[in-house]
Amino acid sequence: MSVRGKFLTFEGGEGAGKSTQVRYLQEALEGRGIDVVVTREPGGSPGAEEIRKLLVEGEPERWMPLTETLLFLAARSDHIARLIEGSLASGKWVVCDRFSASTLVYQGIARGVGVETVNTLQNSIPGMISPDLTIILDVTSEIGLARVARRSDNVETRFEQFDKKFHDTLRNAFREYSKTLGNKCVLVDGGSSAERVARDIWKIVDERLRP
Repeated sequence: MSVRGKFLTFEGGEGAGKSTQVRYLQEALEGRGIDVVVTREPGGSPGAEEIRKLLVEGEPERWMPLTETLLFLAARSDHIARLIEGSLASGKWVVCDRFSASTLVYQGIARGVGVETVNTLQNSIPGMISPDLTIILDVTSEIGLARVARRSDNVETRFEQFDKKFHDTLRNAFREYSKTLGNKCVLVDGGSSAERVARDIWKIVDERLRP
């Protein structure tokens, strides 16, 4: 019987550097002989990727906050059932760019749905799981938005278009969230060079999960 794999998630505001650090961690884990599945939210399964287009493209007010939340959770339900759970059960490590913390922060707090409501909805997902480790990359909204402004040919700009107050709220909420999960969540300064951030993250993963 396979030993169950570990589930790691990266969180943070727009332009925090999650995608880059996911790649660095994937390389570090694979270099130590670990079978890694890299995925993202919204997305990660064919159906969830279709829902992703509805959520990350278009105008900021395209969806009412609760409708938006339900779309995210529909994508997550499919993602867990079709990719995450099976991968973990087979012994693979899953590294995911965003997961439940983003829903709590973006929709529960910044979009005003309410943390209690989001928690209730998330816990209703069949097979809902909690990460073994959540890594939150912390950057100021100025740094994050400057980074995303440099991206070319990117149509996934819906959340980037919200005002600065929205992005400042995201940062503060993620920082507060990092205090709630004890050893299963860590806040990492994402404002340094990508290589230095990657070294800091690897040290944390090595200490806490011992791959």
